Amino acid sequence: MSDEGDGAGGSEPLEDGAENVSHRFDRLAPTDAERTVAGRPSRDGVLAWWTERFGIPADAFAEHTFWEKGNGKPWVLAGDAADPSDVEALGMTALRTRQEHWKPTTDAVQRFGHHATRNVIDLEPAEARRFVAGEDQAIERWDGDWGYLIAAHEVAGDRAILGVGLYVHGELRSMVPKGRRREL
Repeated sequence: MSDEGDGAGGSEPLEDGAENVSHRFDRLAPTDAERTVAGRPSRDGVLAWWTERFGIPADAFAEHTFWEKGNGKPWVLAGDAADPSDVEALGMTALRTRQEHWKPTTDAVQRFGHHATRNVIDLEPAEARRFVAGEDQAIERWDGDWGYLIAAHEVAGDRAILGVGLYVHGELRSMVPKGRRREL
């Protein structure tokens, strides 16, 4: 995805005249062909990414709408809202898209990760404790894709989604935000 500007300031004029307004939520266009703000993902693009990366089916988001406020942070809302919306928050951030590799947010994987069928790493108890504490750790047994993974752990017979990890070179890096880290 191309980045048409740094997102600083109130609004950012773009090539086709549409603006990326930092204080206003705009609904993502249904498809890339219908997009009016250059560089902004479409709903189809976001759904395809969740499906391709994690195997989360598009119908998991059927009752949700996608929005962008400012630059590169699509939000997901259960339900609908007026478009555009001049509000501080609308649902929760779902992705960071204005970088080489899209990154899911902890909130989004904790909400939708139970639908995932791939790129989920199941952690042993000690690994899970280190992960939620924000520690990076060597985990050589992973034989799936490198990149962002959903970290999970079995609790009472169910898979509990812990958050987002970055797996590179045999190491799982915890992406748990500092304010949400816990010593267990």
